[in-house]
Amino acid sequence: MVAEPPEGETPRKSTDEPSPALSADPREAMLNKTRHLPKTPGVYLFKDAQGRVLYVGKAKDLRSRVSSYFQNSTDLLATRGPEIAHMASLAVDLDFLDCETEVDALLQENRLIKDIQPPYNERLRDDKTFPYLEITTSDDFPGVYVTRKPRIKGSKLFGPFTNAAGVRDAVNALQKVFRFRTCELEIVDGDERRRYFRPCLLHSISRCTAPCADRISKEEYRKDIDRLKKFLASKRSVVLRQLNREMEQAAARREYETAARLRDEIKALEALSLSGDPHADVQPEVFYIDPAEGLARLGEILDLDRSPRSIEGIDIANLHGGESCGSLVCLIDGKPFKNGYKRFRIQTVEGINDYAMIREVILRRYRHAAEGEELYPDVILIDGGLGQLHAALSAFDEMNVRPPMVISLAKREEEIYIQARSKPVRLARNHPALRLLQQVRDEAHRFAQHYHHLLRRKKTFDEDVAAGRKPPRTISATRRRPGKAGESGR
Repeated sequence: MVAEPPEGETPRKSTDEPSPALSADPREAMLNKTRHLPKTPGVYLFKDAQGRVLYVGKAKDLRSRVSSYFQNSTDLLATRGPEIAHMASLAVDLDFLDCETEVDALLQENRLIKDIQPPYNERLRDDKTFPYLEITTSDDFPGVYVTRKPRIKGSKLFGPFTNAAGVRDAVNALQKVFRFRTCELEIVDGDERRRYFRPCLLHSISRCTAPCADRISKEEYRKDIDRLKKFLASKRSVVLRQLNREMEQAAARREYETAARLRDEIKALEALSLSGDPHADVQPEVFYIDPAEGLARLGEILDLDRSPRSIEGIDIANLHGGESCGSLVCLIDGKPFKNGYKRFRIQTVEGINDYAMIREVILRRYRHAAEGEELYPDVILIDGGLGQLHAALSAFDEMNVRPPMVISLAKREEEIYIQARSKPVRLARNHPALRLLQQVRDEAHRFAQHYHHLLRRKKTFDEDVAAGRKPPRTISATRRRPGKAGESGR
């Protein structure tokens, strides 16, 4: 990523290439910036002179993909159309987020486009979502479905999957082995009417064990579903190797129809790897909650006089105590207020001490509110348990002020710790207030991890430069305005 010089420091010039700030050609300046991008999958964001995001894209190779917009040999007007060509002419800065895989990049791109709504992105700006594979664990005889609208509770989710057709083919292939039902029938164990029910064609072709017609017990059917869930949670490499051997053997015997069928099954099962994690790759539009309802229910739980309107969430990110940082996100009326986002590089704490880091962030964030120069939010949410809550409250004690409502949310059991209460509050997993707090907590975690990764990459780059493994990067003279979303300013 292109670095920005600290306040008061003159931008350094590279020894082997001109500074983009001094280049008369903005296209050449952007091309210079792309030379320092990693050759990894990721997401890139083009920005204009005011720092506004114009376009979000994904890439298998960030450096190659982004540089293709600005090379002299590229005719964007012919290859990408007038809109993208105009966007590239306006771009004066870029940002990026590297990802582990191309699938992760696709999911990140989808999320960023929906959140930011860049003017030059036509796709993914609607409410269309990636599908999930859902197993209805609350049923006596669980069904297996590909769905974009999973149940709020009573189901096990896998995905989201980036290839809807591929996951449907995978379900067809898995049904030959595990023989689960995909119908929408309500099947209750002990219902005598099942004995007289006629099963569908799937039972005749050995794709379903027909629990609807009492052809299998609840216990035996559950064993098949448990094996399916175990298979979906595994890497599936053993099964794929076995199928590849069978395909090669069938081809050697010139049984080409069998080999083709096995090839299709392998392709379908490989599509299962093109997925994210239901907890890490959250699609809020799938699990929608009414923000007003969540805030109202939260006000009742916290015994507030009225429903809270503003919530700030705080999280800490560090790896073995290195490049530690904190994040603060702000929601107003249940919606993200990006101008209120702040990030903090930890300055006073050495080693691994989350409690001390939380105290530092609280002191730096709210010292102006304690002096009457700013307003407190209605609720402050700390990511963590009772220890993190006590650390936050001790920081307010140090400032000799009575804080607003301060709570913490522990990840493992999703318990809510509330100041001045001896026991945590446990809510149903689909409770609107809990869902709202989870959104705040997860957004603070995402924001903290993003900044932490930026700091780690910068440290690694600086170490490589000092050791002579990399040339110094070009410094951009384009400065972000202080106070923008994602910058602390504190």
